[in-house]
Amino acid sequence: MKRSACLIFNPAAGQSNPEQDLALIRQLLEPTIDLEIRLTTPELDGAEIALEAVSRGVESIIASGGDGTLSAVAGAIVGTNIPLGIVSRGTANAFANALDLPNTIETACETILGGLTRVVDAGICNGKLPMVLLAGVGFEAETVEMTDREMKNRWGMLAYVLSGIKQLNNLERFEAEIETEDKIVTVTAVAVTVANAAPPTSILAQGPAGIIFDDGLLDITLVAPENKAGAIAASYHLLQTALTGNASDRDDIGYMRAKKIKISTDPPQKVVLDGEIIGMTPLFIECVPGGLTVFVPRVEEPPVTEKLTGLSDIKVVLK
Repeated sequence: MKRSACLIFNPAAGQSNPEQDLALIRQLLEPTIDLEIRLTTPELDGAEIALEAVSRGVESIIASGGDGTLSAVAGAIVGTNIPLGIVSRGTANAFANALDLPNTIETACETILGGLTRVVDAGICNGKLPMVLLAGVGFEAETVEMTDREMKNRWGMLAYVLSGIKQLNNLERFEAEIETEDKIVTVTAVAVTVANAAPPTSILAQGPAGIIFDDGLLDITLVAPENKAGAIAASYHLLQTALTGNASDRDDIGYMRAKKIKISTDPPQKVVLDGEIIGMTPLFIECVPGGLTVFVPRVEEPPVTEKLTGLSDIKVVLK
């Protein structure tokens, strides 16, 4: 008997031909999976379709589109235990990169067909909004707001870099109070980022030594340079920590982990949640441990090796 799945497909995502993309997905999956295909529209987003599918008791859900679509669908099924398949077709593909998922149609479909799943954390913002990746206050939110669809279509990932450079000219510091379950931190910052999962390209989330997305904790990075030059240096340093996996060691970058976090600012700052502006501070986020189940690729176990050289008084007899 075939497995079944609701495929939520955003035809407006990315820069490829959506008809060809959908045809390829169907070609790869339909021999094994009974697909119910639903297309998003300006009036009907991925979250609404996913919620309706959940209410019908679907066996699994597959989301295909950019990070906005993927996060919306994932957020709608947090806490349901319904497995989610990810077929990335966006500009940044941050969702797939953050969770170490393949980001081509062929490899993504191969992962879904493999049937292996992994449970990862999620988050809830302000008591109602699901968070799969991260929330940014200050600099990151301003940068995302400046990066429109036309820029992304023209420049791809470079659009975010260009917007970030431009935003440096309007850099503003703000007073932030960060309250967790065991402490209250006050700091003058340019950015506060709370991550459940984050790709290396989300550099303002890279204070800790790697973002752990299944530890039941949120990763918080505080960026507090005194001027534009410091902000540039801090951003470059965070890029290096992302590439090396080492924690930040700059005096103007701080980080911590918590189950719950409340962020208040003076003056109020814009908040970006999983790539979408959702309003202004204050912001409250709580981790939902094991809130999301995703299809993941099978990882080949490394071959067993041996090392005997260098041991004193050792003798080896080959048979």
